[in-house]
Amino acid sequence: MLSEVGIPPWLRPVADAARTVAPHQLSRFLPPERGGRPAAVLVLFGDGPEGPHLLLTERAGTLRQHAGQPSFPGGSLDPEDGDPRKEGPLRAALREAEEETGLDPGGVRLFAELPRLYIPFSDFVVTPVLGWWHTPSPVAPVDLGETARVFTVPVSELTDPAHRGTAVHPSGYRGPCFDVRSALVWGFTAGIIDRVLHYAGWEIPWDRNRHYKLDGGA
Repeated sequence: MLSEVGIPPWLRPVADAARTVAPHQLSRFLPPERGGRPAAVLVLFGDGPEGPHLLLTERAGTLRQHAGQPSFPGGSLDPEDGDPRKEGPLRAALREAEEETGLDPGGVRLFAELPRLYIPFSDFVVTPVLGWWHTPSPVAPVDLGETARVFTVPVSELTDPAHRGTAVHPSGYRGPCFDVRSALVWGFTAGIIDRVLHYAGWEIPWDRNRHYKLDGGA
């Protein structure tokens, strides 16, 4: 299901980086030898009036976990998705994106996977699946009980140092964040974006001493 055929030249650095990046280069939280719930997210690149962009969702504020946080579309693997070590994450990423945003999977080319990573808070072992949105379709929250908003963020805003900083959580967590489109993207999602920008060679030096203090919510 993975193919780089037809991806635009500007996306080539991301595809190249995905082939060589190691798990420890993406996160210090790596999957345990046993256990963890298999999951996948769709890191979907498109091209619009403001240039290349990424698709994000904002989780509903009433959810038990990660309420109100911006995130990639995604979730747990279902049995029908198949083997978590094979094509299961690819199917799950597209299925979850369709269920959350109404995205037409036929307009997406999956071109790479990043190494599996771990989210200790939710016990998810997550495979980030990279996609090229070659034929965009209308997107919007399918279930407002789960998704409050669906939006795109230009890559130019994500690389702009004025939109970057370090999120500081009362738990002691510190990590990259992005202040974009009336949303503060932090945690796992921001970590993936940060590393993709870095290894694709798109990163612009930014002020790591610009702090965004988070409340105690997860």
